[in-house]
Amino acid sequence: MISIDGSVFIQIINFIFLIWAMNMVLYKPIRKMLLQRKEKFSHLDQAIDSCNSQVQEKESAFAAGIRDARSRGLKEKELLIKSAFDEEKAVVEKINSRAQAELAEIKNRIKTDAGTVRDALQKELGTLVNAISQKILGRAV
Repeated sequence: MISIDGSVFIQIINFIFLIWAMNMVLYKPIRKMLLQRKEKFSHLDQAIDSCNSQVQEKESAFAAGIRDARSRGLKEKELLIKSAFDEEKAVVEKINSRAQAELAEIKNRIKTDAGTVRDALQKELGTLVNAISQKILGRAV
């Protein structure tokens, strides 16, 4: 059986002293380290959140920059295509005008040559008619 004597009070005082000593030596430093750890992790979480928001902002800015660059590139491409088409049109018109001029020159040369040949044939017409009639008739005309 348990008897209650003066040693119970000593044990109670010893127990309270041990709780106080362990609280001072062991529990408070551990709680302090856990609190510091929790604060450190909360700061890290805030840093991660701010980094994530910065990354999202930079990604959206990058995407907007890409869209702007593409639209400028397409506009520039359209301008280049239009200028190339205009240049092609000018070159074709220039070639056409040269061809028309050469064609007119050739027609004039043909007219001149035809007139010259016609004049030459007109001059020789009498002799050719005599020669043909002599051949057809077989006698001199």
